Amino acid sequence: MTALSTSSNRHRVSCIICAFNEGPRIGAVLAIATVHPLLAEVIVVDDGSTDNTADIVRRFPSAKLITCPVNRGKSAVMAVGIAAAQNELLMLLDADLKGLASEHITALAAPVLSGAANVSLSLRQNSLLLFRAIGLDFVSGERVVRKELLSDALKEIHGLPRFGIEVFMNRLIIERRLSIAVTHWPKVTQARKTEKLGYWAGIRAEWRMIADLLKVTYPLALLSQTCHLFSLRVDHAGHAPFFVRIRSPRDNAA
Repeated sequence: MTALSTSSNRHRVSCIICAFNEGPRIGAVLAIATVHPLLAEVIVVDDGSTDNTADIVRRFPSAKLITCPVNRGKSAVMAVGIAAAQNELLMLLDADLKGLASEHITALAAPVLSGAANVSLSLRQNSLLLFRAIGLDFVSGERVVRKELLSDALKEIHGLPRFGIEVFMNRLIIERRLSIAVTHWPKVTQARKTEKLGYWAGIRAEWRMIADLLKVTYPLALLSQTCHLFSLRVDHAGHAPFFVRIRSPRDNAA
């Protein structure tokens, strides 16, 4: 990493990680995020966890921990993190990523920092097969956006269903016709709810999340939203058909 390794005053990035009972997983994410040169601050919003999530976060002194006394859902705690962020660019990361490395964060940030796109989204190895086939995961939890996109809508975000934040964010992106870069993360996966909670409890949790999506928009609107997002995709450095190649430090130096 060369020019992108140092954040300027105009391009400082705040990383927001929302977590609920992610003690076994969040440490691996923080080990990468808290030392990355592009991230000026890392904010973890603990959504009323009953495990050792907060204790794990405290092992990383540079991370700012915000603890919510009760579990409120991802949308509400995301609003808390957005309000606390000090910088104009936000990187949103899920707390349960596996295989995350420094180059993945660089690749996610690069299109927005370079001006090639207004927004960037990840496409993980275990995103749904349909999403990987079309090259776009419309509910990706890993994004880089400008704070101004969300800061004026904090009251509305607080009122969203527990897992409605990504669909709501998509609506704002489409309304403003913001260009999107998709960054392929071929070695990164997200822990499934069945892995965290057991099979049947995990299935119920997955269905509750789907129900939240449908509270924000109707099924046909979700299809329309995906098509609109796809139309906003742009080529950028490292782009290849249906995915974006992760740039290495050697590429940046060239």
